[in-house]
Amino acid sequence: MMYSAITTTNGLASAQALAEAVEDLDPPPFAVGHFEIEDGSGRFEIGAHFEDEPDGIVLDLLAAVHGARPWTLSEVPDVDWVAKVRRDLPPVQAGRFFLYGSHDADKVPTDMVPLLIEAAMAFGTGHHGTTVGCLRAIDRLERGGFHPRSVADVGAGTAVLAMGAARLWPEASPVVAGDIDPVAVETARANLGANGLGDRVACIEAAGLDAPEFRDGAPFDLILANILKGPLITLAPDIAAAAAPGARVILSGLLTNQADEVAAAYAKAGLTEIEREEIGEWATLILAAPEK
Repeated sequence: MMYSAITTTNGLASAQALAEAVEDLDPPPFAVGHFEIEDGSGRFEIGAHFEDEPDGIVLDLLAAVHGARPWTLSEVPDVDWVAKVRRDLPPVQAGRFFLYGSHDADKVPTDMVPLLIEAAMAFGTGHHGTTVGCLRAIDRLERGGFHPRSVADVGAGTAVLAMGAARLWPEASPVVAGDIDPVAVETARANLGANGLGDRVACIEAAGLDAPEFRDGAPFDLILANILKGPLITLAPDIAAAAAPGARVILSGLLTNQADEVAAAYAKAGLTEIEREEIGEWATLILAAPEK
């Protein structure tokens, strides 16, 4: 049995300070993280995972010191979650793309574009509305006659979007996929190898577009970024600067009520929204860079 503790607090500084304090507990957690709750409230969720049961009183005292809510402490069965996900996740169809795990290799339709994506500790198995929306957007661009000569996937996760682009446009070079998380980069490289695309897509560790591979490959005809509202807005000037004349930019990771704000940030940077798709509560935008 393992243990999970979750709380929320206001502001990044408070979340970081609380996470650091929890790391010093005895018994120590084996994982601690925090992320912004994407509802415009400015609140952050902090999560900690323990192999031994933590002292709930000590946790709540730390929460009070840092202005956080009392922790919710839960027992978590010791399960191989990756193996469970592999068993439980069904294949996904997104436009012409068919995303599947190796356990479903016998289900791949002959008229689809197959992408083998194994469940692992990185975002992008294809079951989320943002990933589906981006793949559909890639499919529509190709059907509409768009032919990028170069592709950048920013915040690539499992690199599923880069792989989809490499499949539809075999002539595109370079195709660069970057992620700030080294686990995601390792997972992406494994997925690229499993799909026979290891020599087509350069998978790198990078914060945004800050890497030599992105700088050397720019300007890009197609830029993909399926991340979150805050980073997308921050990256708007960099993405616009990396876009070639007439480029297309696909953005997601957005709630529908965040799409206008993100579109406005990119309009300010010189990119025009030309299409939007909503899947449940998630939105995907296609933007265009000005022609010469």
